[in-house]
Amino acid sequence: MAALKYWVWLTTLPGLTNRSKLLLLEHFPSPEDIYYAQPEDLPPVEGLSSSQAALLSDKSTDRAEDVLARCAKGDIFLLTMQDALYPDRLRNIYDPPVLLYGRGRMPLFDEEAAVSVVGTRTCTPYGISAAEELGYQLAKEGAVVVSGLARGIDGASHRGALRAGGFTAAVLGGGVDVVYPAENRRLYEDIAATGVLLSEYPPGTEPMGSHFPVRNRILSGLSLAVLVVEAPERSGALITANTALEQGRDVFAVPGPIDAPNSRGSNRLIRDGAGLVTCGWDILEGYRSRFPHRLRPSSENLPPVPEQDSLPAQRAEESSTAKPEKKETPPALPVLDLTADTAGLTDDQIRILQVLTTDAPLLTDDVAERADLPIRRVLSALTVLEIDGYATQHGARRFVRTVEIRL
Repeated sequence: MAALKYWVWLTTLPGLTNRSKLLLLEHFPSPEDIYYAQPEDLPPVEGLSSSQAALLSDKSTDRAEDVLARCAKGDIFLLTMQDALYPDRLRNIYDPPVLLYGRGRMPLFDEEAAVSVVGTRTCTPYGISAAEELGYQLAKEGAVVVSGLARGIDGASHRGALRAGGFTAAVLGGGVDVVYPAENRRLYEDIAATGVLLSEYPPGTEPMGSHFPVRNRILSGLSLAVLVVEAPERSGALITANTALEQGRDVFAVPGPIDAPNSRGSNRLIRDGAGLVTCGWDILEGYRSRFPHRLRPSSENLPPVPEQDSLPAQRAEESSTAKPEKKETPPALPVLDLTADTAGLTDDQIRILQVLTTDAPLLTDDVAERADLPIRRVLSALTVLEIDGYATQHGARRFVRTVEIRL
C-alpha cells in the first residue's frame, strides 16, 4: 500500500502529462524514487520540460491517500504498469496508462483474443442489432469483447457478450465508480459482477468529453483488433480505428447502406482496406492458430427476445395448429432432502435452489432478483451448484434445477 501511494501521487499531480510520467519512469526505478528525487536530479530526464519538472515539487500525498481510501471503500483494485498482471499488449503502445483502476476480475489479456467493438452513440436500429449480434458471436466463439460502455454501439456489444455468457471489459472515460450514462446502470453492474471495468482516471472522476478520445488508445491497446460497427464520417470510433492502426492492430468494419450517413465512416474503412465483417468468425478465424484453446467457430445466432405481449397469442396459435403428440413421462428426478441434512450447501445455495425450477430455465438476473441476492453471490453459488450436479445451464446464463428438493 505504501508503494501504491507514490504511484497515485505521481499520476494525480495536476498538470503532469502521461507522457511526462512515462519519461520519468524511464529514468527512475519507481514513483517513490521520483518523489524523493532532488531538483538537481531532474534535468537529465530527456524530453521533460522545466515546467513539467517543476510540478514535482508538490509533495502533498493528500490526494493519493483520498484516492486509496475511495478504492478500499469501493472494492476497486489498482494496477501499475510494473505489475505482472498489466498486459504487455497495452504496455507496449506509445502512450500506455501508468496506472489503471478496476472493478471486477482482470483477465490475462495477453492470453485472450480480445476484440474492441466501437461505433457511434447515435446509432440506428441496424447498428444496435449488428453490435449486439456480433458481441454475442464473438463472446460465444471465445473472444473477450472490449468496449466503452457508452450508449449506442458500445452498450449493445456489451449486452451481446453478456447474453452469450462471455467475458466483457469496459474502458471508461471517468472513474470506475461513476456510472455513465445513467441508463446503463444495470449493464455497469453486470459487467462489474462478471467482467471488468477499467479506467486510468481515479475514482470519483466525472466523465468529460476530452477523456473519451484519450481512453480510446486503451480500448485498442488491450485488443488484437478493432471492429467498427457503425460510424459517420466524423466519429470517435474512427479515431479508435486510426489509433489501432498506429498500434499495429487489425481493423474491421461492418458494411452499411451506401446512402446511410451513419455508415459512411465504416464503409470508407472497408474501401481503404479494413476487413469486411458479417459475423464474428470473420474476425476470429485469423487468430485461431494463435489461440486454439480459446477460439471455436459457432453457427449459433443470438436468440431473439420475444415481446411479452406476443407470448400469449403465440402460444395460443401454436396450441391450435400443433398436432396432438403423445407425451412421454419424464424420468423422476433425484430427491435432495434438506429437512434432515443440508448436504453442505450454504444459505445462498439453498435459497437459489428454491428459486430455480426444473422445467423453465431462469436468467441469472432473474434468479438474483427472486432470491434477493447480489448477482456476484448468485454467480458464485450457481457455479458450485452446477459442479455438484444440483443445477445445469440451459443456453446463455439460464439455469434449471436438476433435483427435487424437500425443505
